[in-house]
Amino acid sequence: MQPLESRIGYKFRNSFLLAEALTHPSLAYESQRPHFDNQRLEFLGDAVLQLILTEELFKMFPDFPEGRLTKLRSRVVSRRALARFAMTIHLGDYVLLGKGEESTGGRRRLSTLADAFEALIGAVYLDSGVAASRELVLRLLQSEIGGLAASPEERNPKGELQECLQSLCPQAPTYRIIGESGPDHRRVFQAEVAWQGLILATGKGKSKKEAEARAASEALRSRVWEREEWKKGQA
Repeated sequence: MQPLESRIGYKFRNSFLLAEALTHPSLAYESQRPHFDNQRLEFLGDAVLQLILTEELFKMFPDFPEGRLTKLRSRVVSRRALARFAMTIHLGDYVLLGKGEESTGGRRRLSTLADAFEALIGAVYLDSGVAASRELVLRLLQSEIGGLAASPEERNPKGELQECLQSLCPQAPTYRIIGESGPDHRRVFQAEVAWQGLILATGKGKSKKEAEARAASEALRSRVWEREEWKKGQA
């Protein structure tokens, strides 16, 4: 377990807690030890994360109402965000899986990574308390929290694009998925956004929604409808 402790910069006093945090329910089931898995620590870690981030955001944005603070917190504790944090410390390499889960790519599954990350935070809390947990969380999530400080507004590129285009013409932009690639557990979708017969942009993402949002972001960046040659064609 020492390599993981080195990665996170924390040494467990009770190594049993770390082992429990890394034990996926599939292994517990196969080993006939149904009460030894990371689900209870995941439950605890979720609450610890929520508390630490709530307090941090409360101090960072003293003028924000409850609704905006809730949205900011959800950006940090979403399944995808937690899985990303887990990937930065290579947590998937240390998760203990059952053979079936291992064979189906469970080590890279977003839910597995997010759950293990929450369980790890729960284990640190039980091992050393809230102060050590806060130090670890704020250090591991430093980049994400810094991003919130730099850009607290939640972007909605599809909404922004529609509003921009409909100020010119009532017709709304349309989206379609033009490609898919990768294995089933790591699909990548490519979306295209068009308006008035003009292809504005394309974008890729791990879901159709993400691909469409990235296409909209690219369209807002390139703004091809403002080019003179297209304007002349519409005259």
